Amino acid sequence: MKLSLCNEVIREIEFPRQCVMAAEMGYQGLELAPFTLGEDAYRMGANERAAVRRAVSDAGLKISGLHWLLVAPAGLSITAADRPTWERTVDVMRRLVALCAELGGDYLVHGSPAQRRLAGQVDAKEAAKRGEAAWAAIAEDAAKAKVVYCIEPLARPEADFVNTIEEAVAIVRRIGEPAVRTMIDTSAAGLMEREPVADAARRWIPTGLIGHVQLNDRNRRGPGQGEDRFTPVMKALRATGYDGWVAMEPFEYKPDGPSCAARAIGYVQGILEGLA
Repeated sequence: MKLSLCNEVIREIEFPRQCVMAAEMGYQGLELAPFTLGEDAYRMGANERAAVRRAVSDAGLKISGLHWLLVAPAGLSITAADRPTWERTVDVMRRLVALCAELGGDYLVHGSPAQRRLAGQVDAKEAAKRGEAAWAAIAEDAAKAKVVYCIEPLARPEADFVNTIEEAVAIVRRIGEPAVRTMIDTSAAGLMEREPVADAARRWIPTGLIGHVQLNDRNRRGPGQGEDRFTPVMKALRATGYDGWVAMEPFEYKPDGPSCAARAIGYVQGILEGLA
């Protein structure tokens, strides 16, 4: 398993320094939130992409993948009834697939709950079909780019479309493209799954449908900053032979971003050392 840091945790710091700081903490990668590099990061020019790759490489890291895909630009939605909005959203998704591949990333995580809402839609069932159609539309792009596009189950009330791993798996199976998978976010899974997160990992990872894992406590802080215990989860990942990226994705940074990032990796590395 390789450990990555979701870069928005330290987004107030200049990107080259983010890379150095993450490497010094012991991370092997950065999971990049495109909005941290600007409103139109999906349109990033060749020189800007090269600068990102150079900063990451110089620090001895790699971009593990992308997440928070549709935060910017404003107005995107995969469930929108307005056809131009839907098409614009799919175009941004395609561009982000290409960006991920060009930056050397392995996966994209499609969370973005505000940009996939069913609430307020005239027909929620049709809105859900449009959301699934958006994911299906980029499946071939992901396959050609040799990246994995992960549909992220998210907890209510933050999200009202795809809340459980089982719901995501059903969509993944209907799409039927190995480049489109789902993933485990331990905070969301801890809130929404009917079984402990470790048991969910043991059940779903062997199916080959899990493309990524993010670690966070149900209290929205980093692993080790709440009541959730992650040793069973890490044991399950190891037992199933999971060898992908494991990203730290807290949403609340206590006492601050750098401290939270350092504490998270120290806690998880301690668990892994104890399992060795």
